[in-house]
Amino acid sequence: MMKIYIVTDLEGISGVCLFEQTRDRDPALYEEARRLLMGEVNAAVQGCIDGGAREVVVLDGHGGGFNFIPEEMHPHADFITGPQRPQPLVGLDETYDAVLCVGFHAKMGTESGILHHTQSSLKESRYWYNGIEMGEIGQVAIIAGHYDVPVVMVTGDRATCDEAHQLLGDSIITVAVKEGYSRHCARMIPPKRARELIRKGAVEAMKRVQECKPFKLALPIEGRLQVGSKEIADQI
Repeated sequence: MMKIYIVTDLEGISGVCLFEQTRDRDPALYEEARRLLMGEVNAAVQGCIDGGAREVVVLDGHGGGFNFIPEEMHPHADFITGPQRPQPLVGLDETYDAVLCVGFHAKMGTESGILHHTQSSLKESRYWYNGIEMGEIGQVAIIAGHYDVPVVMVTGDRATCDEAHQLLGDSIITVAVKEGYSRHCARMIPPKRARELIRKGAVEAMKRVQECKPFKLALPIEGRLQVGSKEIADQI
């Protein structure tokens, strides 16, 4: 029986194609995005359980960590929410068997990646680790790998899924719920169908926990950050 850690983001959810949907400055758009997020999160949780997981913990990984709708969370999952985290993937340790990434987006600069960015869309940040440019999938994989935990599944748009395979190999399960034509325009899979694809993907991912290997970089890791302007750099 497995113990699973799910990391969530908002930009990679089916139905989301505008940054305004991911920020609470537009309440109507944001509330709709939150509901769509809960649907995909719960589908992933159910798939993990159907695939043999005994414990599932879900991290609210977008922005300040107040995106989940508690009453709509799957009853068999615990969830982590709120700011001031002692570490990015708070609570993750070597007792977990696998990590899933739900609702993720492609790294900054990815052609046809819906809402592509790395950490900050406003700063246009780009990150390299040991000379390899990585987005948020890679950042999660590095931290999980530190605890010898593999990333076994990623959901998001087609560009995000391609990025996951390029970085983590062919064993990882990916579920593309939309395909980008530009940064803000996409062909979407309807939410109900997207959720069933995610559930089935999570079931299959549970079968690949032993096959997928933790992502490791040679130590010490050398990091490099690029931002979009000198003014932004001066503020760092």
